[in-house]
Amino acid sequence: MSDVARSTEVAAADSKASVQPQPKAGARRGLWSASRPMIDRYSLLEVIGLYAGIALFLFFVLAPFIEGFLVSLKPLAQLFSTPYSFIPENGSFAAYFSMWESVPALGMHIFNSFFISTVVTAIVVAIVVPAAYAFARFNFTGAGLLLAGFLAVNMFSGAVLLIPLFRLMRTLGLLNTYWAMIVPGAAFLIPSSVWLLRTYMMRIPRELDEAAWVDGASRLYTLRRVILPLAMPGVVVVAIMTFIGAYAQQFIFALTFNSKTEFMPLPVGLFAFFGKQEVIWNELMAASFIGILPVMIVIVFLQRYLVAGLTAGAVKQ
Repeated sequence: MSDVARSTEVAAADSKASVQPQPKAGARRGLWSASRPMIDRYSLLEVIGLYAGIALFLFFVLAPFIEGFLVSLKPLAQLFSTPYSFIPENGSFAAYFSMWESVPALGMHIFNSFFISTVVTAIVVAIVVPAAYAFARFNFTGAGLLLAGFLAVNMFSGAVLLIPLFRLMRTLGLLNTYWAMIVPGAAFLIPSSVWLLRTYMMRIPRELDEAAWVDGASRLYTLRRVILPLAMPGVVVVAIMTFIGAYAQQFIFALTFNSKTEFMPLPVGLFAFFGKQEVIWNELMAASFIGILPVMIVIVFLQRYLVAGLTAGAVKQ
């Protein structure tokens, strides 16, 4: 086709486009409504029902914490008054000061819980990162069987394995030490962490590994300098979940493998508020809220990494 013919066709197409009728105002509105986000297409009643459902869900989630906090503000005699009142009368923070006198070792129990959870998290992350990379990148014999075994381990309750674990801890000489709670805590949290991080690493393109190998990088160097920075949101999610899990599961291991007060974590230390004649409920609730502060601080400072790790991979690239 000559240049003259090509220019003639272009001119004809431009003139045809210029004489096309413009869409009507109603059509433009219909096009705009079709392109609106799905949330904006709900009717008023649907929006009210949606937010009412969210509010009801949040109420059931937050109600125990709100009631526990109100109990910590009430005098002990008011907790058993009739009729029961949710709003404390003459409420105060006295229980938050008197609890330290009722349980002098409370600060040590909180430190023990934080220390045990931190060590468990460090061990789990150090083991899970290379394990998840291996399961995500290598197709070796027995990989599926090992992953299925990890799931099977999570199906067993810690109470079922208490006697074998006790004999193992006694054989290793770990009873009445921090390691009696750290070792089983890490062992129970590693399987689920491997599954979580493996799924995250599988979303990272293999071409990055191949490009690093072409440049002469080893497997370990590729993991440390290429894959790990990209997988850091997933690693942070694993670390946070492990810390919370280690903080919550200390009771059964500490009660079985430890008899020394200086190694007791917070869940066992809270038993000191249960007396023979009565339970000091207001101080117990106050100590519980003080005890969960380390977890809350960790979540507040790392929540942006937590959200990034949980939502990564949700949008198809």
